[in-house]
Amino acid sequence: MITTADEILLRRAVAVAAAAVDEGDAPYGSLLAAADGTILAEAHNTVRRDDDITAHPELKLARWAARVLAPGAAASVTMYTSCQPCGMCEGALVRSGIGRVVYALATEQLVALNPESGAWPVVAQDGPALFEEARVPIERYYHGG
Repeated sequence: MITTADEILLRRAVAVAAAAVDEGDAPYGSLLAAADGTILAEAHNTVRRDDDITAHPELKLARWAARVLAPGAAASVTMYTSCQPCGMCEGALVRSGIGRVVYALATEQLVALNPESGAWPVVAQDGPALFEEARVPIERYYHGG
């Protein structure tokens, strides 16, 4: 359930997205807030500026949280973001331990506003294969064997 306090912080994330456009960057902004509403960090999309396909604000903040916050602290943090995180960012958010995400636009709404946003091809995957060989470094790392 989205509260009035959530809406205030979500508006800040949308403002970060608007400021990104003013700087010539893509219109996506995010922030992390502690349970008391204190903003811990903000970021916007710099994919074009950095020539880095991973420079999404959600991914930047997930990295920051994983580096800076203890696991218990990360779980109490909420990310507020102008658009629903993509699959890449969603995976990073799960791994970072961030406890909650609140977003303004759903992916379907973004695609309706900008059809190119949904034009990602499916990458073919084949596997599993070579289990006996591939398990060796895994077991060595995790089990010392």
